[in-house]
Amino acid sequence: MRVSEFDFHLPENLIALHPAEPRDSARLLVVRPGGPFEDRHVPDLRTLLRPGDVLVVNDTRVLPAELRGVRIRGENRAGVSFNLHKRVDAKTWRAFARPAKKLALLDELELTNGEMEPLKARISGKGDAGDVTLEFELAGAELDEAIKSHGAMPLPPYIGAKRGVEERDKVDYQTVYAAEDGAVAAPTAGLHFTEKLLQDLADMGVAMERVTLHVGAGTFLPMKAEDTDDHVMHSEWGEIDQATVERINARRAAGGRVVAVGTTSLRLLETASRATGTLEPFIGDTDIFITPGFHFKTVDVLMTNFHLPKSTLFMLVSAFAGFETMKAAYAHAIGNGYRFYSYGDSSLLHRAQHPEDDV
Repeated sequence: MRVSEFDFHLPENLIALHPAEPRDSARLLVVRPGGPFEDRHVPDLRTLLRPGDVLVVNDTRVLPAELRGVRIRGENRAGVSFNLHKRVDAKTWRAFARPAKKLALLDELELTNGEMEPLKARISGKGDAGDVTLEFELAGAELDEAIKSHGAMPLPPYIGAKRGVEERDKVDYQTVYAAEDGAVAAPTAGLHFTEKLLQDLADMGVAMERVTLHVGAGTFLPMKAEDTDDHVMHSEWGEIDQATVERINARRAAGGRVVAVGTTSLRLLETASRATGTLEPFIGDTDIFITPGFHFKTVDVLMTNFHLPKSTLFMLVSAFAGFETMKAAYAHAIGNGYRFYSYGDSSLLHRAQHPEDDV
């Protein structure tokens, strides 16, 4: 399909710069293909979900992965900044650099927040469009802790262009169930949950299962291709273990629905279902690219925020609930003042029927 078909006009004032307070008070647009849209709120999940359903959340934890410092080349110094976006190994990360033109292979770096000893690294690789490879002096857990102490929370560019990072972002831009360090962008649908709401859902018989997909900054990159067939999707590391797979499959076999919290959970679940058509354990990178025509094998319902025009994520939701349905849903959301993007409102999408689905 042409990428231009996924374009729409979004008024600037609908881009949320801060989350709703409390976080579960956000609005929730319920979309059922062929049915009317319902304007609800996130706490209404208590009535929209059913006993026996299983809520699948992404428990990745966002690292404060925006690092600033200086490039050192002999006696010369130049200010540079980096957004880490993918771990390569225990001491190496891929990153987007600004300005990348100031950097060359083997340049030495000192990265600091101005309050502690610099974190040292060097440029060990250069790619396209400002992408570089950073090799740090530290490794493993010691490096993770240094990144946390030296870095700032990497807000999405559409927020960062309008305001600076605030102290509250350390909490606001993290889910209440975040556990596994490694993401450089939040799985934002999960930001709407509170511990009380999760407990209420558990009390009514809705299970919660955790999977891990470390969200990369590539999720914000604009599509450069004019046709979806020509787009190369960024990869992200994820894991679903055997015990989790067995519990999810058992819930579904008993008639419960698989409710993915966020496109990251959905992408991992569908990646792990591709080989046999049934959910299986998975560990490794996924670069799954979901566009209209994709046949979903595991996820029945998707909770997700409102996405960028011409983005891979708007293509994903169009594949899930139907292209025309989602164009109408976004027009409804814009017309009714829903707040968009990472700190915005949410939606609950029911999967459109596919010809190969069991009837």
